[in-house]
Amino acid sequence: MDALRELILKGEFPAGARLGEVELADRLGVSRTPVREALTRLAAEGLVEIVPNRGARVSRWTVAELEGVFELRTLLEPQLTALAVPHATEADLAALDELAGRMVEVGRPGPGQDLDALVPMNREFHAKLVELARHPALAGSLASAIHAPIVLRNFHTYDEQSLRRSLAHHVEIVAALRAGDPDWAHAVMTAHIRNARAVMVRAAQEQSP
Repeated sequence: MDALRELILKGEFPAGARLGEVELADRLGVSRTPVREALTRLAAEGLVEIVPNRGARVSRWTVAELEGVFELRTLLEPQLTALAVPHATEADLAALDELAGRMVEVGRPGPGQDLDALVPMNREFHAKLVELARHPALAGSLASAIHAPIVLRNFHTYDEQSLRRSLAHHVEIVAALRAGDPDWAHAVMTAHIRNARAVMVRAAQEQSP
């Protein structure tokens, strides 16, 4: 299931793309049974839609659904980021700082830019903040809200200004943690999510019929 989830999250299959069991089994080098089980579990996560007699496809998200997801993230993720502040050790800060710096390097416009490489680093950065918050209930609620934007968050969607802003937010979040300032961390994560919301909702509106 992890391999198929990763393909979807990386944007190998766009929203609405059909997910044929035979084709996926051939691609992943497995039988159809584990593919069928993976599709069922991914449907439970909201990444896949299974339509009776029509098979599976990557979930589509309406503009209204996306806006709802981002509203939920705006409530939860800044709070988790603020809660992470007192628990961040020097080792945690160093790891987050390195991630933020690598994302700036990789995302900088120019011949060395690799937008696809940003996806796993971005996921690792946000996951680390959630881990540091030590609040399983909030983390569980956030997990159910994260997948929709990630499916659409191909960083190619970002214009240059929005991407620079997003990458700078990561650097500033680390600064807020290092300063021991939960209000600052909360504010920057709120701006970070609002920036992503603007990009993703605009993209969804452009794709709407």
